[in-house]
This record gives sequence, structure tokens and C-alpha cells, in this order.
Amino acid sequence: MPKQVQNQGVRWYAIHTYSGYEESVARNLMQRVQTMGMEDKIFEVLVPTEIRYKIKNGKRVKVREKIFPGYVLVKMIVTDDSWYVVRNTPHVTGFIGSGVIPTPLSDEEIRSLEKRMGMEEPKYDINVSKGTPVRIVDGPFKDQEGVVSDIDEMRGKVKVMISMFGRETPVELDYLQIKKL
Repeated sequence: MPKQVQNQGVRWYAIHTYSGYEESVARNLMQRVQTMGMEDKIFEVLVPTEIRYKIKNGKRVKVREKIFPGYVLVKMIVTDDSWYVVRNTPHVTGFIGSGVIPTPLSDEEIRSLEKRMGMEEPKYDINVSKGTPVRIVDGPFKDQEGVVSDIDEMRGKVKVMISMFGRETPVELDYLQIKKL
């Protein structure tokens, strides 16, 4: 008697992996699919990533980050055989779902994820407005406090008025270098 529901068709499923082993799991799983002849049941393996900005050594750099650390997405038809191949891949801890039956991701979730992954230039998430008091958290003016006087959303920059030598002085900073007070 089969354990898996076989009428779901081709769907996306999330599998839980050891954190940091996502790419390794994706490679191993695709290798296992080929060697075990499961290409007709397991079609695609994806580690969802997006481009984000971080500050390193005072400079803004683009980095590719995992959207869901510890998870890999698999496009497949769930049968006892395909479930076994995925479940017994090294560093896979299981499917997301109830009990042993995987729960497919909705089409809306997949579309939203594809859109997020397809963005080449990340949007700037500047969560301050003019007049907001802020603390500088990086760069030569670290730990100074000031007030936002201007925002350049296209470049991801903010101008902060800080007190230097008894005067208000404008300083242009990357939005990642400030924090709301």
C-alpha cells in the first residue's frame, strides 16, 4: 500500500536541510536523480537566493544571500520512489508537511519567490524620513547622533546633520550606516 498521495501532479515542495548544506544537498540530489533514473519524477532543485547590500570595510557591497536558509525547493511528482530519493539524500532532514506526506507550495508562493529572485537590483528599504533622529553605526562618524535632512532613494543615500565643532554639519551616508533612535 503506497504511503504517498500520488494525485498532486508536478508541484514544488520545500525540504529541510542542515543549515549551510543547501548547495551541497541540491548538487547531491540532482546527481542522485540522474544515477537512479528519476528524471521523470524529479525535475528541478532550487536554492532560493537574492541580491542584497551590506556594508563591509565602510563600503557597500552586493552579496547573494539565501532567502530561506536551511531549505531547498524541489519540483517533483511525489511517489514512494521519488520521496525516498529526496528523503535519503545526505543532509536532508525531511519534507515540509504533516507527518510523512509533503505539503506542496502554492503557485502564488512560487510566483512571489521567482519575482524576488529575479530582481537584479535590490530595492533600497530606507525606513527613515526627514527629521528622524538617527545614530550612525558605521564609518568615520560612528556612534554620533544626528537628524536626517535629506533622502536620495535612487542611490540609497541619506544626508544627516551632525554637530561638529559646535556647528551643524551635513554628512552623506549610506542608508545601511544609520539606525533610528
